[in-house]
Amino acid sequence: MLELRGITKAYGGRRALDDVSFDVRPGRLTGFVGGNGAGKTTTMRIVLGVLGKDAGTVTLDGSPVTPADRRRFGYMPEERGLYPKMKVLEHIVYLARLHGFSKADATARATSLLQELGLGERLDDNVETLSLGNQQRAQIAAALVHQPEVLILDEPFSGLDPLAVDVVAGVLQQRAAAGTSVLFSSHQLDVVERLCDDIVVIG
Repeated sequence: MLELRGITKAYGGRRALDDVSFDVRPGRLTGFVGGNGAGKTTTMRIVLGVLGKDAGTVTLDGSPVTPADRRRFGYMPEERGLYPKMKVLEHIVYLARLHGFSKADATARATSLLQELGLGERLDDNVETLSLGNQQRAQIAAALVHQPEVLILDEPFSGLDPLAVDVVAGVLQQRAAAGTSVLFSSHQLDVVERLCDDIVVIG
């Protein structure tokens, strides 16, 4: 279980986070909601070790989160971070190889995941030729391809049409059912209410 306790972060004289505490439990979808500027992305970046905190603790199964632990995390940032000139399948295979999978295993994992996300017909397309919604699906595949134990997604449903929302929701539900701890932020409260086992509201 991922536990945040008393997370505090200030920028200059302004507190971005003030004593934030919550749990992300294995096998459950946790929705993270709040207005723009409430600190959702800041919180996620602190969990991932990208950003330092001023106070508080982040633990996994009772122990402080280490860099080795974070290799078992999957993260999808709100801003897209894929290489636009790479082919979709090639890109996801490349990311799986970075996590230590053989070429054959990486290719099998990436192909299966992209098909699951509805991108089976776009495997040989360059990322930059995809619609924004399909780029979003590819970004989710990038976060999932190494089968992370903890999955952190910043606005995964942004820019998706209703059908794509259902596809991505199904994939996340399957991962949670398999025991993954899933935390995602969203402005779409109807999606959060429909999907989530737990909801964290930050103000």
